[in-house]
Amino acid sequence: MSLESENNDYEQFVKLFSKHEPALRRFVRSLVYSWDDVDDVMQNTGLVLWRKFSDFDPDTSFMNWASVVARFEVLSWKRDRARDRHVFDDDLISMLAEETDAECEKLILHRRALDGCLEKLPEDLRRVVVAAYEPGVKLNEVAERIGSSATGFYKSLRRTRESLMACIEEEVASQEGRAR
Repeated sequence: MSLESENNDYEQFVKLFSKHEPALRRFVRSLVYSWDDVDDVMQNTGLVLWRKFSDFDPDTSFMNWASVVARFEVLSWKRDRARDRHVFDDDLISMLAEETDAECEKLILHRRALDGCLEKLPEDLRRVVVAAYEPGVKLNEVAERIGSSATGFYKSLRRTRESLMACIEEEVASQEGRAR
């Protein structure tokens, strides 16, 4: 393998792992007792994912592939700590992993629907909604910035949220209907 090819693989891996790491961490957290143990499992999972990245098919879901590796790392972690009473048994880990996989799929479906529904909003309204959800933002400051009273802004934001929720539910139902 050439150095350039190895660098490209590394960059692709880092991009995919960085994008999916929060969801993968939530998945592992649903199976492991403490945050310190989550960190240990995630560290091992990252190493295994990198070592096996050449086996990853880019036409498939990185998250699905990574969650299978993470599940095996959780089972390995569990075997290493079999005497600890805070460790779940294999059947429970498998059941939780399957439920978490399903929840991750739902979350992805809802996020895609939200993206599509946001695109349907008029540009000015979309900017206001995005601004309202920026980290650390105060809604009364957003209202002031757009020249609205706080009460008027809250009412408008509530109506927009309701509209987005209806759109998301419609999109998700449509996607689930197509998947069947």
